[in-house]
Amino acid sequence: MTAPTPGGGSEAARPRLPRSIWALGFVSLLMDVSSEMIHALLPVYLVVVLGTSTMTVGIIEGIAEATAAITKVFSGALSDRLGKRKLLAATGYGMAALTKPIFPLAETVGWLIGARFIDRIGKGIRGAPRDALVADLAPADMRGAAFGLRQALDTVGAFAGPLLAIALMWWTADNFHFVFWVAVIPAVGAFLLILFAVQEPARPPGLAKPRVPLSLAELRRLPAAYWWVVAVAGVFTLARFSEAFLVLRAQQAGLALVLVPGVLVLMNVVYALSAYPAGVLADRMDRGKLLALGLGCLIAADLTLAAFDGLAGIALGIALWGLHMGLTQGLLSTLVADTAPAALRGTAFGMFNLACGVAMLGASVLAGALWDWFGPGATFLAGAILAAAALVGLLRLLGRFGIASGQSK
Repeated sequence: MTAPTPGGGSEAARPRLPRSIWALGFVSLLMDVSSEMIHALLPVYLVVVLGTSTMTVGIIEGIAEATAAITKVFSGALSDRLGKRKLLAATGYGMAALTKPIFPLAETVGWLIGARFIDRIGKGIRGAPRDALVADLAPADMRGAAFGLRQALDTVGAFAGPLLAIALMWWTADNFHFVFWVAVIPAVGAFLLILFAVQEPARPPGLAKPRVPLSLAELRRLPAAYWWVVAVAGVFTLARFSEAFLVLRAQQAGLALVLVPGVLVLMNVVYALSAYPAGVLADRMDRGKLLALGLGCLIAADLTLAAFDGLAGIALGIALWGLHMGLTQGLLSTLVADTAPAALRGTAFGMFNLACGVAMLGASVLAGALWDWFGPGATFLAGAILAAAALVGLLRLLGRFGIASGQSK
């Protein structure tokens, strides 16, 4: 089977990704429209309207992401035990849809923390089973493209949401609650789409279900190469704390309140445009070079955001941040799928997301503390140092296991 080509060629020469992978991508798109409409405004809403500190924003964001990551471990393992992925993924999307009305109804920080917490539980329930489902659906030689496509569509939603938030904030004269109510609609659409448009593939004959996926005996079946991928991703996540700090950096630099969601628009436009091409390239060339390039972009983004106070410099840093996301996020998922046994893919994605979520908690709290104590420059300089450490770990990973050659397993 020949590799997919973005343009030209006969139908026979261009293998197609299964329709359910496209459907999962559009499910992610709709849910991200909903989530990012809220999250693009939430940091400013907490600081400006409710008067919370920047460190509090970091703690809220860190706890939210860590909650999602911990939940992913158990939902991923359960999907391996049941041999079913779609049920758990749909449950997670349904929970997220049900919790979206809490955001416009909340009147205190406590309610918002509760809403964010429950929303992230839904994300945790769906995350690992959905990623394992993508790996199950994708042909082995198109995994990079499959994860890149899902990530690209997800990210289209991530910039469409803030764009819609900007328009609605302008139209309603900064009515946060109205924007939060509109965000409920695409969340419900995502839930309905996964229910009716995604078909789970038949389980391969002879593929045994693990009895206790999180047992020590089963975890030992995950190879050393997989654990190195997890370790590198964990250090990498320490360097890429919550994007809420990009929003706060732009606001501090003088960006008007109505344009604040544009921070995530810019980041996610670059992210979306780069994610699918990076996935296609990952099926054709040395994946390590792409991942190293992504880490280099993160280092450059952090240094730019630390060094420049003008909006032009901030915009460049945000664009570089989006490019590093496009080059790395789908690729890391591809490496997890490549190194994990098929019967334990849900567990593997769950453990991977746990490591990243715990790292995100630490990174967001540290970023908020450094910001409050020393200013934004210290926050982004620390990120650059940690990204460099992840790059060193990546080079060791490649030298020891040679798993990033672009040959799917």
